[in-house]
Amino acid sequence: MDAIKETHFNFEGQTNYYKGKVRDVYTIKDKYLAMVVTDRISAFDVVLPEAIPFKGQVLNQIAAKFLQATSDIVPNWVINVPDPSVTIGRICEPFKVEMVIRGYLAGHAAREYALGKRQVCGVTLPEGLNENDILPEPIITPTTKASVGHDEDISREEILKQGIVSEADYNQLENYTRQLFKRGTEIAAKQGLILVDTKYEFGKVGDTIYLIDEIHTPDSSRYFYSDGYAQRQEKGEPQKQLSKEFVRKWLIENGFQGKDGQQVPVMTPEIVSSISERYIELYEQITGEEFVKPQLTDVLQRVQNSINNALAAL
Repeated sequence: MDAIKETHFNFEGQTNYYKGKVRDVYTIKDKYLAMVVTDRISAFDVVLPEAIPFKGQVLNQIAAKFLQATSDIVPNWVINVPDPSVTIGRICEPFKVEMVIRGYLAGHAAREYALGKRQVCGVTLPEGLNENDILPEPIITPTTKASVGHDEDISREEILKQGIVSEADYNQLENYTRQLFKRGTEIAAKQGLILVDTKYEFGKVGDTIYLIDEIHTPDSSRYFYSDGYAQRQEKGEPQKQLSKEFVRKWLIENGFQGKDGQQVPVMTPEIVSSISERYIELYEQITGEEFVKPQLTDVLQRVQNSINNALAAL
């Protein structure tokens, strides 16, 4: 299958090109961003060697749907979505923190808790919790936004102390984060899902804060199926979940957690295909809509044409 592993376009008015873990970002006239969500996949802050067909489309279209569904809460960076794998938007000055919010003890927080830690990012957790238990109330556990390497946990107090974000802006980021999580939780519930945890990124243009990047995708969020959640918790069974965690678990089972000296296990065509199918399942479950595969005759040409046409209309 024809996956988008990388792009090397050259657009009229292009002033910069940035290759992220999974996105290729083109700066146009220092005013707009044309973001191609490729089919690269990362885990443990490492880009895996094989691209996953349709993964970029899944992420881009979920993000577009939820950015639109939350635009009454906070303005977002999107101007146009001209292609299943492309978003064009305004350039914002990003805040150097990611706003992670957790409604349940899962993932990284659960691993820390299991080690005996009762504070995550300065937030104290109660004793007696089991993995995947609901928290008394959602907690915000920010991370620093690393340009290279691993993002690091950081507390609200440390963010303000280091002057990474002003207090007024940070208060607004927390407020937006809680409202977005509440909306995401409500949307998920209609699809028979629990929004467990997620992250939001924000930027600024002048004095206005914008929501940027993707939201409520399986790469940035963790979902449980609500049907049977309580019974599984009671029996101490793993939760049935929709997230990228299945990729992380496959890597862990095969001896890879992104640590020095570890090798990424071989991603056979069967593994790649199964991950692709899981992403399509995630899309349909999260959105309640059927996933439509585009024609794969020449994916890169399609993407390039879509961006050129969209830029011409700006």
